[in-house]
Amino acid sequence: MALTRLMMSGAYRAPAFVFALILYGVIINTEAQTATPAPAPAPCALRSNTSCAECLQNVTCLWCEPTKLCVDYPVRRILPPRSVCPLNDARWGVCWVNFQILIITMSVLGGIIIIAILLCCLCCCCKCERHGNSREDAKVERQNRARKTRQKAKRNEMQMRHDEIRKKYGIAKDNPYARMDDH
Repeated sequence: MALTRLMMSGAYRAPAFVFALILYGVIINTEAQTATPAPAPAPCALRSNTSCAECLQNVTCLWCEPTKLCVDYPVRRILPPRSVCPLNDARWGVCWVNFQILIITMSVLGGIIIIAILLCCLCCCCKCERHGNSREDAKVERQNRARKTRQKAKRNEMQMRHDEIRKKYGIAKDNPYARMDDH
């Protein structure tokens, strides 16, 4: 009952209206996209003897510079065969970079990225190892200090016992650095 009063009072009308508008826009946009099919790209062979820029408008095309041929990129192979076009004369994607330089550049960039990732991993591991070692070193240092404290306490206790024995038998010395005389 209170909810219907709030809805009727206008508190929920504005967000509901905005939601309905958005939903309507999404539905209309989806219908508009499905109603108009994309035009089929022209075959690459029809773009031969034009320009490199004209050929490479279609991403499936490969331009061969000396022969001015626009051919379908041989997708079954990673690299186009020499019979289609030599690598240093082939253009794909952009006209100002030949395929050979593109391959070399991508290989170098891939290698740099792999080396950078390995260096980051190595630095991360070393940093974690250093923190682990510092924790371990601190633990060992605490144990050494505790051990030295216990040894010092035992040494003092033994020294006190020896001093008591010396007093008991009358061989206590006033100067701890003086030689004991034969009594």
